[in-house]
Amino acid sequence: MTALTIGSVSLNVAAVTDVGLVRAQNEDAFMADGPAFVVADGMGGYEAGDRASAAVIAAFKDRLSSTAFGTFDEVNAALLDADDRVAVVAAGTTIGAGSTATGAVLTDHQGRPHWLVFNVGDSRVYRHLGTHLQQLTTDHSLGRELVAAGELSEADLATFPQRNVITRAIGADDSLADSWLVPVVNGERLMMCSDGLHGEVDDETIRAVLTMTGRPEDAAQRLVALAKEHGGRDNITVVVIDVLAGADDLLSEHTSHVGLDTTADTVVKHR
Repeated sequence: MTALTIGSVSLNVAAVTDVGLVRAQNEDAFMADGPAFVVADGMGGYEAGDRASAAVIAAFKDRLSSTAFGTFDEVNAALLDADDRVAVVAAGTTIGAGSTATGAVLTDHQGRPHWLVFNVGDSRVYRHLGTHLQQLTTDHSLGRELVAAGELSEADLATFPQRNVITRAIGADDSLADSWLVPVVNGERLMMCSDGLHGEVDDETIRAVLTMTGRPEDAAQRLVALAKEHGGRDNITVVVIDVLAGADDLLSEHTSHVGLDTTADTVVKHR
């Protein structure tokens, strides 16, 4: 576990990554030293999957490695840089390469600490507060998008053969990030993960572990262990962040949705 102070906010942070039980190498990567907390799940097989995810994390470390709050422009620049770096990796392969990128960056918004949550692909960010679990990100996968469009039922999703086909990725033609501004709350726990966790362990089990487990490192280790108990068919990465102090004590009634555009000028959209 690592204790961090970013701006005014005190955190305890832990991260665990595991190759799983089937894959020969770990193609996940993560950043967990603030102000950006990021999970990247590389695609490209033996040739480049691990290098693609490492390129994403390197871009964020170069742009966002300090004890100060991050900014919207820095996150946008990191995503643009990540896209360029993954393109370089892909150019040296026969099958191409890409990566998911999901995470949360501590930032200041109107004088208050917020999470700038972002996502490209099917890795996820969850918020746990009290006993409630909320998925903050939206998966960019064919299955989830068909469900959202009403063309596939939730009941049929588990058996849909193309459910895990990624529709957006860093390094792909569509690398646009979805993003949200979420007020930071004292006592909350954020958890971000690759699909090696949420593909094996259901949300109710994740909620129970985050509710009942005290230290963030114990929660991360338990979630990885559960993913392996349920098959461990993919690499598994979990980052758990506990907010100790320096933020709001109550949830704001308003959460903003903002756009991080990796191909054009940034546009802020309020929901």
